[in-house]
Amino acid sequence: MAFSALVAAAALASAAHAHAQAPARSGKKGDGKAKPEAPKIDLAKIKAALESGDERRITPALGELEQAGESAKDAAPLVEALLRQGSSAPILEKALTAAGALKQQSSSASVAPYVRHRTPEVRRTAAKMLIKTKGPEAVKALRQALRSTDAVVRGTAATGLGALGAKEAVGDLFGALDKNVGEAAASIGQLCAGPSCDKLLDRVGKQPFEVMSSGFDQLLFRPAAEVPDEQKIKVVGRLRELGTKESGAFLADVAERWPKDGSAKVKQALDAAVKATGGRAGAGG
Repeated sequence: MAFSALVAAAALASAAHAHAQAPARSGKKGDGKAKPEAPKIDLAKIKAALESGDERRITPALGELEQAGESAKDAAPLVEALLRQGSSAPILEKALTAAGALKQQSSSASVAPYVRHRTPEVRRTAAKMLIKTKGPEAVKALRQALRSTDAVVRGTAATGLGALGAKEAVGDLFGALDKNVGEAAASIGQLCAGPSCDKLLDRVGKQPFEVMSSGFDQLLFRPAAEVPDEQKIKVVGRLRELGTKESGAFLADVAERWPKDGSAKVKQALDAAVKATGGRAGAGG
């Protein structure tokens, strides 16, 4: 995997985590952008369509819910009922997508079984939608999905557990990482604390560097309240000792991206490591 692709993947994982943790922004007057009004739905009409058994009516009704998003959350029980009942693969995909758009934790229990569906598109959509419906049921299903026979589902589950902040899944993620689920490294970097961060560091040399660096990228940019400077400096030191072209390029990239209000101690360690590995010290800090 090219280093630029790695950085992009790490950035996407970080954005997913921030989106999952941050509250929705409310529109403010004078922000220059009018928030588009969510389409209104006729709940009785949607109910009749979803319970009709007629795919020609069900399909547009699910599309309407997907468009409406959270504003149509009162329709979540109807979608959940459809999922419990079962249907054709195309309808199930649309129902799962609608459940994800509604973003109700209550839907996770109905979405979860489809992670094991025989149709690849259905199980992959289910795994993605659990990241949106969230909650304990979603975390439980994604932890189980780390052992799926479908590599796409395993990767989605690993990324999702990091996005959902599922610290209880760190052990499962290490198990997945050791079975070559590369996406697990970034999520471990998002979730680890103390000994589990050291455990990630112990994997250096046992996993491809581009996989491991995605985890270290997440770890190094976490707040000091979650990962203390000493832990970050330990990571920088280990990568400095590694002394490879890849580790040098990674350290230089981190140094360049280091925030101006970030830890001065970590920045100093980064710049020293970059110089020692023949790179160029970052301009941040």
